[in-house]
Amino acid sequence: MRIGVGSGNPVKRRAVEQAVGSAARDDSEDRSASGDRSAADFPGAPAAIDIESVPVPSGVSEQPIGHAETIAGAENRAAAVLESDAGAYDLAVGIEGGVARFDGSEGCFLVMWAAVSDGARTGRGAGPSLELPDDVAARIDDGEELGPVMDDVLDTTGIARRGGAAGALTNGRVDRADALAAAVAGAFGPFVSELY
Repeated sequence: MRIGVGSGNPVKRRAVEQAVGSAARDDSEDRSASGDRSAADFPGAPAAIDIESVPVPSGVSEQPIGHAETIAGAENRAAAVLESDAGAYDLAVGIEGGVARFDGSEGCFLVMWAAVSDGARTGRGAGPSLELPDDVAARIDDGEELGPVMDDVLDTTGIARRGGAAGALTNGRVDRADALAAAVAGAFGPFVSELY
């Protein structure tokens, strides 16, 4: 089975590797004990899974605002992977991070959405949501992008390709790959569960 990840970012590819590795394990097994990718629960029980980065555009703004735009970015990436090389991928994964607000909360949150598609159906999943500090949220409201804002606040470069804002906001308790893997694992639901 070939899975294309709609990004050149190594953190997003790692998130898919993590999600695929845990997708077939029973809850009783220690999920952290093995990084092996298992294919037992995927359609046709393939002997192996190859995961490839496929840099494609999201079709949304550089800083998606709101759940709808963030979900659209994930779905667009998955669709673009399938269109990039017709028939080359069995499944395509799109991952998009954005900022959004929730009813009942005054804060602005980092949100993560993933979409998995085989061309006929699409699964969607969300990762954890983390409230942004007020000063960071204000800069996002003024039109800046979260990655560069976090780089500026932390006096670093390329945070999006490492632990991400999630890692910085939780002091390493949740890193970006882990957070995105949760979204991807949820999006795999229709492809690994008979409940759909």
